[in-house]
Amino acid sequence: MYKRVLLKLSGEAFSGEGGKGFSEEMLTYLVKEIKKIHNLNIKLGIVIGAGNIFRGKELKDFRIQMADQLGMLGTVMNSLYLKNVFEKNGIKSIVVSPIVNLPSVIPLKYDFIEQYFEAGYIVLFGGGTSNPLFTTDTAAALRAIEMSADILVKATKVDGIYDKDPKLFEDAKKYDNITYEQAIKEQIKVMDTEAFSICEKNNLSISIINFFKEGNLLKAVEGENIGTKVSH
Repeated sequence: MYKRVLLKLSGEAFSGEGGKGFSEEMLTYLVKEIKKIHNLNIKLGIVIGAGNIFRGKELKDFRIQMADQLGMLGTVMNSLYLKNVFEKNGIKSIVVSPIVNLPSVIPLKYDFIEQYFEAGYIVLFGGGTSNPLFTTDTAAALRAIEMSADILVKATKVDGIYDKDPKLFEDAKKYDNITYEQAIKEQIKVMDTEAFSICEKNNLSISIINFFKEGNLLKAVEGENIGTKVSH
C-alpha cells in the first residue's frame, strides 16, 4: 500500500462529465471515495483542475497568460469549496496556495505541509504551479515531488491509457503499463509532456484510473494493477 499519495482531480469530479458548477451527487461520491483511503491514515495531497468553473480555451478573446491566471484562481475556489465539503463530513483538510492571501489559505511551506500531514489533514494544493502556461497536471507532478509522494494518481473518466481513443475505435488497445518515454513519444494526451517529464526525472510512478468506477481509487492506493501505470 502506498503511504503518501498525490491525487489529481479534474473539475468534472465536482460537476459530472461535461458539467459546470457543483453537483451534490458528484460531491457525495467524491467524499465517499476519499474516506475509503483517508481512513487508512494515508498522507493525501490533492490538486484540482477548474474545468467545472471555466476552461481557458473558452475565453477566446483573452491572452493565454490572462486566461491561465483566471484558471489558477478557479483551482483555489475549488479547493476552498472542497475543504468546506470535507469539514461537513468530518474530514480535516487545509488549503495551501502560493498565489493568494486569504484567511482560509496557508502559504506553500514544506514544514507547514508536513505538520498538517502528521496531524491527519488532507492537503489541498490550489493555484496550479503559480505560473501561467502550465497545466494543473504539471502542478500535480510538482506538488507530488514536493510532498515526497509514493505515487501520483490521475483520476480520469477512462480506464487507463489506450493507443487510440476507445470511444472512436473499437480496436483500441489498453496499456496496463507504459514507460514515461513511450508516453512522451506517442504524445499521450491523458497528461501533458511537462508532467510526464517531471515524474520521469524524479522516478515518480503515475497511476491513470477511472475515478468514476466505485472502489478504483482505493484499489490504486493499495497497489492493485488497475488502469495504467506509467513508470520506468
